[in-house]
Amino acid sequence: MSGTITNVASSTPSKQSTTDARTVEVKPQRNFLVTYIVSFKRAEDKRTEQEKAAYDAMTDVEKAIHNTTYSGLQEKMSFRHLIMIAVGGAVGTGLFVNSGASLNTGGPASLIIGWIIVATMMLSTCMALAELCVAFPVAGGFTTYATRFIDPSIGFALGWNYYINWAIMVPLQLVAAAMTIKYWNADINSTIWVVVFYLLIWLLNMLDVKYYAESEVILSMVKIIAIAAFFILGIILVCGGGPQGGYLGVQYWYSPGAFSHGFKGVCSVFVTAAFSFGGVELVGMAAAETTNPIKTIPRACKQTFWLVTCLYVITLLLIGLLVPYNDARLLSGDTFASVSPFVIAIQNAGISGLPSVMNVVILIAVLSVANSSVYASARILAGLAEAGHAPKFLTYIDRTGRPLWATIVTLLFGLLCFVASSDKEAEIFLWFSALCGLSTFFAWMTICFSHIRFRAALDSQGRGTDGLAYISQFGVGGSWYSFFMNILVIGVQFWVALFPGSRADVKSFFAVFLSLLIFLACYLGHKIVTKNWILLIRASEINIDNNRSPEQLEEDRLAIREAKEKAAGYPLWKRTYYFWC
Repeated sequence: MSGTITNVASSTPSKQSTTDARTVEVKPQRNFLVTYIVSFKRAEDKRTEQEKAAYDAMTDVEKAIHNTTYSGLQEKMSFRHLIMIAVGGAVGTGLFVNSGASLNTGGPASLIIGWIIVATMMLSTCMALAELCVAFPVAGGFTTYATRFIDPSIGFALGWNYYINWAIMVPLQLVAAAMTIKYWNADINSTIWVVVFYLLIWLLNMLDVKYYAESEVILSMVKIIAIAAFFILGIILVCGGGPQGGYLGVQYWYSPGAFSHGFKGVCSVFVTAAFSFGGVELVGMAAAETTNPIKTIPRACKQTFWLVTCLYVITLLLIGLLVPYNDARLLSGDTFASVSPFVIAIQNAGISGLPSVMNVVILIAVLSVANSSVYASARILAGLAEAGHAPKFLTYIDRTGRPLWATIVTLLFGLLCFVASSDKEAEIFLWFSALCGLSTFFAWMTICFSHIRFRAALDSQGRGTDGLAYISQFGVGGSWYSFFMNILVIGVQFWVALFPGSRADVKSFFAVFLSLLIFLACYLGHKIVTKNWILLIRASEINIDNNRSPEQLEEDRLAIREAKEKAAGYPLWKRTYYFWC
């Protein structure tokens, strides 16, 4: 009796066995390098000829919807990947460094007030985003929803503004990393470290998507563990358990005080708070790469919000108790890391060695944000290309699900990081930050308005929310709240930016509102080129088809029904937990 087996460990020709008369068929095995190179080939187009013919007959808007739905991105992201990518993008310089400047200009009470107000805006935004992402897990995330539910010009302007926001984050964070290194040696050559960090980020983003996600899990966990350790240390120091002793309590809230610069000081922290929370919406950017989005995305959105909010609010409360807002080092440090309120708090306690450890954590946090920035930028750019808002070659998705050319373009954009070798690196860092200033507000406003328009389309077309797998806890009212709060905060920031003191300051204004000018230029430019002067797509004309087959829709409805029946048997505390978390 004869049979066939396969030996993948050898490349010798097949031969006849003398012992059991079995034929051994040997196939050559690809080594890792060959497999890695082959992975860069374009993903296979699995459409039939009929599907290709139907695509050719579509309108431009229909093609954009089709392309962003069937982009070729692979579903490899799990629940923990989504959370850690969002944490990786959100917890960085905004918390570890920029919060020091906000403490100086606003005072400790302003930190808590500003961050909590922005957190409420973010919560309703996250819930609206989860509803849209579960219904439409498409490439480009919420930038695609703007094109689909509001107006293509808004989608174009938001997409490019948000791309610039995250793309500029790459050199911004690498410059920050180089400046952080100077904490140990102010005379060190920044260029050498920029090269090292740049190559590291390039390598991580050229890996398979699942390996990239795992790297972000590790980097984000380091930050979470460090912040948790700071919680414990901060409580000990506030209670007088540091080397120098002395109970601190809330004495810095009395002297020099809880507020700095009054109401204007409170308003001044909003941009930094939004900059800090910016990145939580990356959960929606990864929707097209998520396994089982019906279950994964709502949990990830809710738990990301609670995790990031708790990390920020508790940490900033401790910072306000440990560092007085008039500490000269908050604004006049010689190095980037020296203005970190974390480092200053540890130095004030007289703990030797630990400031260097904290600085390592800051360095890891900065690199983690740079890593998330490349991921986000590449997906945004690929989504823009799929929607017809960017060159077509950027739609290239390789066999492992990487948007290859979009990633490479973003990494080339990151070469701006070599300005770190300039003696004006701090000034350049400021203007890089200006390009990102209000982008988070624009993104949140658009997410909320896209949700409002989606619900309006459902009503206009006689379809309720019964068929939705997930419904935002706050509904349309929550989206309206966040939308108007974003407008209010932007208006307040206009006043603060133009009049930081008693007189108007043009440099201060553009340092905050430069991103608004870019947004308006993109919006008007798209209107002029396309000659599309419609402000809003009519609700009755919005395409709310999620391009799923009747069989898939029935599977979704069955899963929803089973989940609701299962949840009905839970005790009240468990139902409450799942409702909010």
